[in-house]
Amino acid sequence: MSASVAVTELMDYDEVVQRFDPVLGLEVHVELSTNTKMFCGCENAFGGEPNTKVCPVCLGLPGSLPVVNGKAVESAIRIGLALNCDIAEWCRFARKNYFYPDMPKNFQTSQYDEPIAVNGWLDVVLDDGEVVRVEIERAHMEEDTGKSLHVGGSTGRIHGAEHSLLDYNRAGVPLIEIVTKPIVGTGARAPEVARAYVTALRDLLRALGVSDVRMDQGSLRCDANVSLMAKGAAEFGTRTETKNVNSLRSVERAVRYEMTRQAAVLANGGRVVQETRHFDESTGSTSSGRTKETAEDYRYFPEPDLVPVAPSREWVEELRATLPELPWERLKRIQTEWQLTDPELRDLVNAGAVELVAETVAAGAGPAEARSWWVSYLTQQANTRGVDLADLPITPVQLARVIALVAEGSLTNKLAREVVDGVLAGEGEPDQVVEARGLKVVSDDSALLAAVDEALAAQPDIAEKIRSGKVAAAGAIVGAVMKATKGQADAKRVRELVLSRCTG
Repeated sequence: MSASVAVTELMDYDEVVQRFDPVLGLEVHVELSTNTKMFCGCENAFGGEPNTKVCPVCLGLPGSLPVVNGKAVESAIRIGLALNCDIAEWCRFARKNYFYPDMPKNFQTSQYDEPIAVNGWLDVVLDDGEVVRVEIERAHMEEDTGKSLHVGGSTGRIHGAEHSLLDYNRAGVPLIEIVTKPIVGTGARAPEVARAYVTALRDLLRALGVSDVRMDQGSLRCDANVSLMAKGAAEFGTRTETKNVNSLRSVERAVRYEMTRQAAVLANGGRVVQETRHFDESTGSTSSGRTKETAEDYRYFPEPDLVPVAPSREWVEELRATLPELPWERLKRIQTEWQLTDPELRDLVNAGAVELVAETVAAGAGPAEARSWWVSYLTQQANTRGVDLADLPITPVQLARVIALVAEGSLTNKLAREVVDGVLAGEGEPDQVVEARGLKVVSDDSALLAAVDEALAAQPDIAEKIRSGKVAAAGAIVGAVMKATKGQADAKRVRELVLSRCTG
């Protein structure tokens, strides 16, 4: 290794949690799925040719005036209500001033000391069922920035790039930023708590229908603030902010890495620098970004071109009435309807299979059969392929059809797995796979009797045992028939025919 390459020292994780208490602060940015942007009529949609969804307002051209998107305000209130927040009777926008090339106005229209929602909470469930209450400091409205593309270099970042390109299509897209209060007391489980919180928040936002919460497309992004304080200390340590972490797994990895890095710095007598950091998906590590600004650096002042927002109590209550069944309420209902134990429900949630099972049941399958398939065989297939369960190339409707074929006796469980394998391999719909592979159960008694007679003739000693009353010996004949029919016989019916032949 080149002497010029710095190696970051890390502390063993077990030692970290023995010596330090972690403190988390999570800031989640949610792009709203409104038709238009936050302060203008430009289309709000992911992708498209660069700089085609822009206008003088979202480009910040002189003389242009913003107008608040009413649907975005409605979404902000519904999010606040779902997070058990107090909704402000009066709030306003502010200008957050800083220069960056993807900020066309050189300020971001946001909310500062007067946000629309404050003092909420969200209960999150860890993998073993432990519940952690995460308190919400605020949820406020703002606009997204544009997007920079750094060309050249090996990292895709500005350092080492030959030049940069700017796409302002995203500038002005409605954002809600949800900020937690300091999360303390989680100890060794801090990374897990961070992941569970963002997961629960994503599920909540999806249920509200306010965002597509696509982390891969940036419509849900997490900034993870991490600090450490020595055991017994009263004051928080200096925090770092790892920006724009864009997957649930990465949230957990980023928090864990920062804990081990900061602990090593402190143990060696160093000082943690308050800064933003970037997370590298390929290595699971963070790297230094820029020194973190304070509120004073942003020179906040009230936005002079926008009137305050003052939602009436009647409107807020009307919006409260539109809240859908929230994820935790739905889980309780599902547990009752499907008669699941607490461990069974946790397995379903941890496998990411709740929605898949629900859709399979909606397509006509029984809950027990649907759950069994998704959390066992299909989870194994997903793990083997290294993909999420939902990304397997089989739909709940297709699985429901396989389950129906088993229920009507056209498939055995073994044959059903072969049909599922065929669907996963892209061979078509379940019925097409059954036809192409010749997998249908042999239910014609005449064909089964012929196979039974052949097996009895091939093993006369076994046949004699059965005739003498040793019924358990019939299993060998059943096995021979199943082998002869390539597993396509109904084993129960074969056994009945064997006993009928030998004792009837």
